[in-house]
Amino acid sequence: MRIATKASIVAAVVLGLLICFQLLLAAGLPLGRAAWGGEHCVLPANLRWGSVFAALILALAGYMVLARADLVRPGRESRAARIVTWAFTAYFALNTVMNLLSQSPPERYIMTPVSAVLVVCFILVARS
Repeated sequence: MRIATKASIVAAVVLGLLICFQLLLAAGLPLGRAAWGGEHCVLPANLRWGSVFAALILALAGYMVLARADLVRPGRESRAARIVTWAFTAYFALNTVMNLLSQSPPERYIMTPVSAVLVVCFILVARS
């Protein structure tokens, strides 16, 4: 199995877990200290909707990383898959920096490494 294939599977699993996390936040579970700056234990309504939107974005990222690795359509040679995979690489790199700078310890110590893993996986897949 190619490294890009393995990296895409790791990324998809991590993204799946993050989607579950965002949906739990949207449902009102008291996990807000690890997201959205850590200011709220239970997210207010506007941030809950933000979590729903974040889950959709993460699902798109999962689909695109799998497509770039040629595990789902549109496939590895798709120009859209190539461009969007690099865009998500930049997005997760920015996310890593923002988590590192967060005042929230759960964001700094849990979410920073999670997003850093995604950056590495997306780079490996995007370069393939």
